Amino acid sequence: MARKAKHLTTTAKVPHQWEYIHDQVAALGCAQLEQLPDFLKKKRALAEKYRQAFEDIEGISFFTEPEFARSNYWLNVLLLDTEDIDLRNDVLDSTNRKGFMTRPAWTLMHRLEMFRNCPRMDLTVAEHLEKRVINIPSSTSLID
Repeated sequence: MARKAKHLTTTAKVPHQWEYIHDQVAALGCAQLEQLPDFLKKKRALAEKYRQAFEDIEGISFFTEPEFARSNYWLNVLLLDTEDIDLRNDVLDSTNRKGFMTRPAWTLMHRLEMFRNCPRMDLTVAEHLEKRVINIPSSTSLID
């Protein structure tokens, strides 16, 4: 039971250097929600620093919120200009080897075993983005 509880505290993430694969349904605890206002402030400050840092780098763009929305910047995201999963994986491998914990977009839910047989709509856009997204370090502690 203790092992299962510990696994659920990681939102049931299967251990891997950079992939997001979850093998069970899990949720965040109430303690996280109590810290939400401070988390959001720090996440937005970090996103602004990243936006400035990446604004002049060719081949990638930093994802920013559209004018009609207000992002929580839970994850800070770089988008490769080209849809190339091999390039994305090369960047992930290189940055992780140098100690920068980058990640791909999480595994699309329809590819997870527990949701494989669930109904779904066309996910073409998500499947294209999957080949371009690189999540960069997004911890609230980074802004401190």
